Amino acid sequence: MDIRVESYTKMFGPQKAVDDISFKVNTGEVLGFLGPNGAGKTTTMKAITTFLSPTAGNIFVGDYSVFEQPEEVTRVIGYLPENNPLYQEMNVLDYLYFMAGIQNVPRPKQRERVLEMVRVCGLEKEKHKRIYELSKGYQQRVGLAQALIHDPEVLILDEPTSGLDPNQIVEIRELIKRIGKEKTVILSSHILAEVEATCDRILIISNGKIVADGSAQDLQKQAQGKEILHVAVEDGNSDEVYSALQRLETVASVDFTVGANNHFELYSKPQMSSRRAVFSLCVEKGWTLTEMTPIETKLEDVFRDLTKN
Repeated sequence: MDIRVESYTKMFGPQKAVDDISFKVNTGEVLGFLGPNGAGKTTTMKAITTFLSPTAGNIFVGDYSVFEQPEEVTRVIGYLPENNPLYQEMNVLDYLYFMAGIQNVPRPKQRERVLEMVRVCGLEKEKHKRIYELSKGYQQRVGLAQALIHDPEVLILDEPTSGLDPNQIVEIRELIKRIGKEKTVILSSHILAEVEATCDRILIISNGKIVADGSAQDLQKQAQGKEILHVAVEDGNSDEVYSALQRLETVASVDFTVGANNHFELYSKPQMSSRRAVFSLCVEKGWTLTEMTPIETKLEDVFRDLTKN
């Protein structure tokens, strides 16, 4: 079941949180939804799940409009919100049975679905505990189990691995990849390596607008024209070297490398190389150039470049 966001805009008073965005997520696709805090990610995800009404535009989940058929939309969606609200006093099994009833899972199938979610989400050892007794990581697993309890066709996950340890992150990542072969999945995360490893496609939003849409490889290729060099220079004053590098015609910007004296990250202007200019500068100034290494563009670099104000 696909998702179609069509010219979606959301206003909060005079503030435009999301500004006329459109995109589609296909069945069997895992979409990573990235953006800095306040970019509009959660607002968009809440609109898809019918928790917020669009100010303008429309959103379709399959053939169902969030405006006209919100009950049908919620029936086919599983949602794990960022704050993962749980009934803390209930034990895990009772909570999952309760959620199965809320999601209209037929009573004869409830036991089967609850036990399946306990197994899939790794809750076997914790299933008799009250939720407040669980670590944050296990509470996150309970939240994921409730999102899946009614076997929805669409899964919306807002920071699904928040609070998990590295082993749990790998387990949940593999679970999401398996789910994504059959369902439509949108997940947001601040862990870019996780998105790169899990998602088929990445959508980046900044200031309420979509600024990039494609696979991690596509986004990295788009940024390949922007050369990044790690430069180390001896014999010169750090501030003097920095200023001289910054003045080179081919250079867009220069950053100090944290924790290393006279080490810099140098960003060339699009479609330009600064290697010859850096070498000539050091010869002219009598500085010793001890390192000049091209840095492969990473997803973090693409994200930072697209979302900086």
